[in-house]
Amino acid sequence: MKFTENELVALNESFRNKTPLEVAQWAISHADRPVVTTNFRPYEASILQVCVDAKKDIPVIWCDSGYNTPQTYRHAEEVIAQLGLNIKLYVPKQTTAHRDVVLGVPGIDDPKHQKFTEQVKLEPFKRAMSEYTPDVWFTNLRKGQTALRDSLDILSYGGDGVLKVSPFYHYSDAELDAYLSKNDLPNEFKYFDPTKVLENRECGIHTN
Repeated sequence: MKFTENELVALNESFRNKTPLEVAQWAISHADRPVVTTNFRPYEASILQVCVDAKKDIPVIWCDSGYNTPQTYRHAEEVIAQLGLNIKLYVPKQTTAHRDVVLGVPGIDDPKHQKFTEQVKLEPFKRAMSEYTPDVWFTNLRKGQTALRDSLDILSYGGDGVLKVSPFYHYSDAELDAYLSKNDLPNEFKYFDPTKVLENRECGIHTN
């Protein structure tokens, strides 16, 4: 699904007055191979719900690094059951226990951190996207998260040419809190991403 820059600007402007579900339904109606990715971080239940409401069997790609908190894993199980998610699980090729011995979890200033990030996040993600070759990729990117994400919008293209759709792009945390409450969706804040560490740091998935 390809749009010119002017068309993308016009669509993004029109979507400012649409609900997240309306945005998702529009994208699904134009997609051949839509997917949604998740890591079950805070507020993920919102994007998963609208995607499932728009297309019940949409592939939900979960790239599990193996370093999630116990709370995140319990939260994931709850959301998967509540929404009936069509989970497609991707994990690193090396076990966490093995990596802990030979590499550990390098700090972000350690030269080995890039290798760690490639192993636990980027390689499984690339493998998933290569196998599913989506033309539409639903994400929960939001304005205000990072400098890169501030330059995007509800619709944006990645370097791979896949249309990224972020129905909650203009939502604040308070608005998402209200959305989750209204729709009886769970949330969990005890989440940790060892590839990012800092909330305003990109891990690499959205920079290509």
